[in-house]
Amino acid sequence: MGAIAVILAGGYGKRLRPLTEDKPKPLVEIAGKPILEWQIEWLKNYDFDTFYILAGYKREKIMEWVTENQDRLDVDIAVLVEKEPLGTAGALKRAIKFVGENSFAVLNGDIITNLDITKLFKDLSLVSIALVPLRSPYGVVQIDENGKIMKFEEKPVLKEYWINAGVYAMDYLVDKYLPDKGMLETDVFPKMISDRLFEGDVTGVKFDNVYWRSIDTIKDVEEATKELEKNPIL
Repeated sequence: MGAIAVILAGGYGKRLRPLTEDKPKPLVEIAGKPILEWQIEWLKNYDFDTFYILAGYKREKIMEWVTENQDRLDVDIAVLVEKEPLGTAGALKRAIKFVGENSFAVLNGDIITNLDITKLFKDLSLVSIALVPLRSPYGVVQIDENGKIMKFEEKPVLKEYWINAGVYAMDYLVDKYLPDKGMLETDVFPKMISDRLFEGDVTGVKFDNVYWRSIDTIKDVEEATKELEKNPIL
């Protein structure tokens, strides 16, 4: 058996409307493929063959897509359904019983990347978080000491700042710290790192010079499509 991945796919994708009026965000197409397919193909390169998709909004669309594409992708996929919104932490808590006593990957259902996820599993305690450099949402202007403009740089990568990439490695024992409802980023990770009891159990792994995109808006769809058509990452 290969590695296990859990994909958080329950959100409404409101900022992607009208694209998400009839489908969930993970099925929005980027360069001709749904985000979900980009994720599965990426993780297959690292021997992941079992996927649990935690679905909520438009879950029937994800179930249809899995039925139609699972054999072609040559992986095992199970869709776990939320009857009510539980947040990322609550949905994950329900899913861990299916994972068993294993370490596993967790990823947001709206990111496309080619980072080497195996690095997150080295010396894993409870949680390892992938970190990527912050890409400025704005163009940056460089000036000299006299105020003369020297350079315009469009949306540079700011390597002195690191952000959560929405990709994690977790040990199954993290289950005891997950609430029935709540969010990983706001309700779980901050508590774990602020409580001395959990010191050292949440680590960050930096990934530089990798492709990473979070698909949150129509503009992200357009930009990522241009990038991936020009430079395939997988």
